Amino acid sequence: MELGLVGLGKMGGNMRERIRRAGHTVIGYDRNPDLADVHSLQELVSKLKGPRVVWVMVPAGAATQATIDELAELLSPGDVVVDGGNSRWTDDEKHAVELGIKGIGFVDCGVSGGVWGLENGYALMYGGAPENVAKVEPVFEALKPEGNFGSVHAGKVGAGHFAKMVHNGIEYAMMQAYAEGWELLESVDSVTDVREVFRSWQEGTVIRSWLLDLAVNALDADEHLEQLKGYAEDSGEGRWTVEAAINHAVPLPAITASLFARFASRQDDSPQMKMVSALRNQFGGHAVEPNKPKK
Repeated sequence: MELGLVGLGKMGGNMRERIRRAGHTVIGYDRNPDLADVHSLQELVSKLKGPRVVWVMVPAGAATQATIDELAELLSPGDVVVDGGNSRWTDDEKHAVELGIKGIGFVDCGVSGGVWGLENGYALMYGGAPENVAKVEPVFEALKPEGNFGSVHAGKVGAGHFAKMVHNGIEYAMMQAYAEGWELLESVDSVTDVREVFRSWQEGTVIRSWLLDLAVNALDADEHLEQLKGYAEDSGEGRWTVEAAINHAVPLPAITASLFARFASRQDDSPQMKMVSALRNQFGGHAVEPNKPKK
């Protein structure tokens, strides 16, 4: 089949290559002309035969909205837009209505696989009406990992990105657990080779996983992670997962704590701990550490 692909960054560029390797035609557009096959969305649409499928891989929010708005004016009834970025599921519902007014179908697709997806395949979670999903199915087959798993029609519009959001929330908690275990192992004198302890867990243990493999890769490159600063950003999905849990009264203590741990990583001097220190001194006379004046 033919596919229009908008956004050819780290993920989009590799996806274009994997789809082409499966024998499909991909016409890609990116604001960077060195990456693009065409110079505009209008040119991209003009080169596709109907019914067209255009897959959008641009940052969530304003960039995705602007792209979909432009495609709504260029595409025809019966065409389909796929949002494969990390959009919020509530935006999917809005986009489906906006495009549906013009007879254009909409499918949302959560994509996981990162920089390894070109060779290993991408895990896909998508939502939308069956007739729209069917038009994209050959691309899903090309992108997914080999075998019977790694791709799912999760439900109605928004279900794909909601599933990917929960996936990323679980990822937050798993990474935090590995990080806490690593720090504790590093803190004791009796464990003399933390990296090899992590490596030993890669076979036969209940906590073996791809994330553990990646942790070992990182420790092989920098055994005590001395080259890194203890600072971690958070993506929108982590916050949205916690917000959804509140809205549905579902307790998510591990995922919520892992999100807050990232917030803590950005503080060189914790304001909260200043208050805790002051209170301990007030009620118990406990010693406090004076703040060193900035030079």
